[in-house]
Amino acid sequence: MRHPTITWRRLDLEGREAATVDETGGGWHIAGVVELCEANARSCLAYSIECTRGWETRSCEITGFVRDRPVAQSIDRNAAGAWTVDGTEVPAVDGCVDIDLAFSPITNLLPIRRLKLQIGDSAHVRAAWLQFPELTLDVLEQTYSHVAANRYQYESAGGAFRRELTVDDMGLIVEYQGLWTMTAVPPATADNR
Repeated sequence: MRHPTITWRRLDLEGREAATVDETGGGWHIAGVVELCEANARSCLAYSIECTRGWETRSCEITGFVRDRPVAQSIDRNAAGAWTVDGTEVPAVDGCVDIDLAFSPITNLLPIRRLKLQIGDSAHVRAAWLQFPELTLDVLEQTYSHVAANRYQYESAGGAFRRELTVDDMGLIVEYQGLWTMTAVPPATADNR
């Protein structure tokens, strides 16, 4: 099943993103392009993420450029939960289930869909966080709290970073407080499988 293209606008700096989420025979495929202008420098990154049917990350490909630096990265997670970047093991993120792209709101979808939290429930997540602009992979400790219908409280860095996330029925970010807002809202075609 192919879902419509989703677009976002960055709120704290010049930036935009377009993405698609497609159901495949064995899971989910997420693809998109992000353009950002920060520190008077432009970056453009395309990503392609493969997930299991349960929204666990299998792989992530990143291409494009960050400022003047070309980028081509291949990130993989095996069935045992070990991660590699371009074939090199990254033991610090072993056991993480989700990729978290620091430059995009799309990857919040993964734990939201995977955890299926009821209103009032919270969950702690250790994500494999691809930092920006460094594009290095590290652990990011996160907490998702489902506070109301279509609203989550997101925390990381031990609570030092806290934002409200408004999502649609699929779990896609509609408003990431202070950072992103959806500009093209897809029709209500998504279900909660």
